[in-house]
Amino acid sequence: MKRNQLLSAITFMVIVIILIAGCSSAKQNKTSEMASRGKMDPWEKGAAETGKYRNVFLDAGYSQEAIDAKLEKAYYDLFEGPDRVYFEVNDSMAYVSDIKNEDARTEGLSYGMMVAVQLDKKEVFDKLWRWTKANMQHQGGPRDAYFAWSVDPITGKHNAEGSASDGELYFVTDLLFASNRWGNNTGIDYYAEAKRILDAMYSKDGTMGVKNVINTEHKMINFVPDVNGYDWTDPSYHLPAFYEVWAEYANDGREELYREYADTARAFLHRATHPVTALTPDYSEFSGEPHSRGKMGDAFRYDSWRVPMNIAMDYSWYAKDKEWQKDYARRFQNFLYEQGMDTYVDQYNIDGTTPDWILPAGGYQKLRHSLGLVSTAATTAIMSPQEKSREFVDAVWNAKLEPYPDEYFDPYFDGLMYLFSLMHLSGNYQIITPEMN
Repeated sequence: MKRNQLLSAITFMVIVIILIAGCSSAKQNKTSEMASRGKMDPWEKGAAETGKYRNVFLDAGYSQEAIDAKLEKAYYDLFEGPDRVYFEVNDSMAYVSDIKNEDARTEGLSYGMMVAVQLDKKEVFDKLWRWTKANMQHQGGPRDAYFAWSVDPITGKHNAEGSASDGELYFVTDLLFASNRWGNNTGIDYYAEAKRILDAMYSKDGTMGVKNVINTEHKMINFVPDVNGYDWTDPSYHLPAFYEVWAEYANDGREELYREYADTARAFLHRATHPVTALTPDYSEFSGEPHSRGKMGDAFRYDSWRVPMNIAMDYSWYAKDKEWQKDYARRFQNFLYEQGMDTYVDQYNIDGTTPDWILPAGGYQKLRHSLGLVSTAATTAIMSPQEKSREFVDAVWNAKLEPYPDEYFDPYFDGLMYLFSLMHLSGNYQIITPEMN
């Protein structure tokens, strides 16, 4: 080897060594920095047992003052600010609107009620319930006590008479929590309203195609309680934590049945999540296989964003399936992490590939790095021991509810997922007990 070639080779090796050392040093510095912000280990017992709720933001090194301010601003943005989705009607009623679709949905009303009861905002809760009862709930007939899932918020006209089963699920839980928090003697008998919906879920005999919310054969929530949606489901509707709440506070003699529903929902989620990516389809068969009767629900799309948050809530409240839930969080985080923390998109085939067809929203049909998914993905930190959990928490902390570069803006679904996730990660999404009254 000539002298110049030798010198070049030595120089190259020195540069490689310096680069490797620099990368190693940077990695060590990052690890040291992360460690200095506190431990991110998930708790091993649920709040139902301990009475305590983990503040993940605090564990990640954020101050309580900053956490409170962020939660307060998120509430203001959705319920009071110029881009709010909460609108009052006279002095006694209010609704939540899916702005981009120009309607009010049982999803949004029930979410708004959950926010209100969690944050102890009784006036907001009562206004939302009065509007829901007056404009959405069927009074009499085969659908008695069920809710029209989509309503024109200006005219009150029903865009659809049928129900979306998750609405009933949330309304029952909202009302039971309200009963526990405020009692039943302040103008609304919350418990009686909850029990009326619960009883209706078991009283439908198929007249005019109306069925029960729970498929009695499979003991699982169906997509819609009618003949066309009774024999399949939506994985994001499976909320085992809510059934545990019903078992404790519904007091209707179905306690063991509700606990069975909770266990069945957990087992279903095992089947519905992909073994590598942990992604779930928007719609599925009760077997957990993607829904085979249409292209809309066979992939991970908008509904599916809710699944990680629902599983994290079940871990936080009850921790009855914690080993599987930790593994789910690991798989889900790893998949998104590999796609890039700033670049993963909001729709995938459940194996992680790009779907041939993109579900449009608000007139746009494109993939984007959506705030709603950034938010719910962050809740997996509640149950994940991985150090990368911090990066998911930091991502939602640094996120903003604002228009995307292409001007698409969804303060309704993106915004509600964002607010829910802040509540979960700050320990402000809780089992409301009578002791809080």
